Amino acid sequence: MLKLALLVVLTLAISTPARAEVSDIGNATLEQLLSNGVAVIDIRRPDEWIQTGVIEGSHLQTFFDEEGRYDVRAWMAAIVPIAASDKPIVLICRSGGRSAAVSRLLSERLGYQRVYNVHEGILQWIAEGRPTVPHR
Repeated sequence: MLKLALLVVLTLAISTPARAEVSDIGNATLEQLLSNGVAVIDIRRPDEWIQTGVIEGSHLQTFFDEEGRYDVRAWMAAIVPIAASDKPIVLICRSGGRSAAVSRLLSERLGYQRVYNVHEGILQWIAEGRPTVPHR
């Protein structure tokens, strides 16, 4: 079901002319953006946050539920106060697939100008020994 949801989001993103490109980034760039106050949105589910912890200072806003469903309007209502479309935004998930799809949606369909996708996700962050904090 999650694969179907990803396919739907990707199809929506691809079917509209691009407004801005998504930049795939690694952890060194993520650290720089964090230190510059750029909003980092962790789109994973709460069970995933509990399992691995989260990057300190990131905003936790699940996009896909456990069955691959999503509500773009509700999610955007939560995101806009964190990062308006004229501000840079970073998305992260487990390994980069979900955040890549949602990054394209933000950029190509929802008018975000500077979108960064952490292309290897939280798993690579942890593999490099970078810190996480427990999800509460």
